[in-house]
Amino acid sequence: MGKTALVVGTSGIVGGATAHLLVEQGWSVLGLARNPAAQGGVTPIAADLQDFAGLAAALAGCKPDAVFIATWSRQANEAENIRVNAAMVRNLLDALRPAGNVRHVALVTGLKHYLGPFEAYGKGVLPQTPFREEQGRLEVDNFYYAQEDEVFAAAARDGFGWSVHRPHTVIGKAVGNAMNMGTTLATYATLCRETGRPFRFPGSAAQWHGLTDMTDARLLARHLLWATQTAAARDQAFNVVNGDVFRWSWMWGRIADWFGLTPAPFDGTVSPLEVQMAQDVPVWRAIAAREGLVEGDLSRLASPWHTDADLGRPIEVVTDMGKSRKLGFTAYQATDEAFFDLFAQLRTDRLIP
Repeated sequence: MGKTALVVGTSGIVGGATAHLLVEQGWSVLGLARNPAAQGGVTPIAADLQDFAGLAAALAGCKPDAVFIATWSRQANEAENIRVNAAMVRNLLDALRPAGNVRHVALVTGLKHYLGPFEAYGKGVLPQTPFREEQGRLEVDNFYYAQEDEVFAAAARDGFGWSVHRPHTVIGKAVGNAMNMGTTLATYATLCRETGRPFRFPGSAAQWHGLTDMTDARLLARHLLWATQTAAARDQAFNVVNGDVFRWSWMWGRIADWFGLTPAPFDGTVSPLEVQMAQDVPVWRAIAAREGLVEGDLSRLASPWHTDADLGRPIEVVTDMGKSRKLGFTAYQATDEAFFDLFAQLRTDRLIP
């Protein structure tokens, strides 16, 4: 395989980390987003995956060997999620087909493969944990399945290999991202420190007391590249997590310590961040102005709805990664250190004070 990559979604957490790694590894990297930000070593391509004509024009002359799909578009309901996100993957692969150069497509989805879509998240009959790749699909409509089916159909038609990557909640940096627990918790901690409010765990007793795991975007990027370059990983779906497990009853105190806070005792009740942070837009704007931060719009940094969905789950969620381990992927990342690295980067980049 050659070393030209197309990373779709470079403005997001996963896409940005993947593009950065590929540049470090000597790849020629094309970065596609609706509004691509400048990123060292990445050739930006501005295009909307829902506009096939515009997308085809933007990709004319591009001949990537590997394609990394790390984007989605949130819609009002799951039926629309399926329609729009399937079309986005289909349009992308159709637009690349004339060049005939693609050898591998890596698709990033997630644990909603096992937990169900947002409309039925963590409800009904779910597989036992730890989640394993062979557990297959739920009997429910899910836009992740629709995205996969588009990749499978194009691969059968055009002869490229594929891999599917299912991270747990991803830790990494992106501004304007719809699913961003790390930065959400950083802004929440900053607001608690500013206002003197208690730093309260927002989620369920099951999450507070149960085991869980997460995925660092940097480790996920390494997993994507590994699957692209490993023959045994061709046409396979993988879970991908950091390799450690923890309880939020421990992690909450670790995060509080980093921000110089004392965590509030957990009383067993759910206290959603969407409610706790509902009036914080002007507070954040004032903090940003006073501290010289580069982003004063709290909605571009925090995604309380998504963090609430993860931390409010009524079941313990841990992920088996034995399939990757057996094939030789042995990278490990301590999750508390992943949070700390992110917080330090956010501070360096003047996104938090």
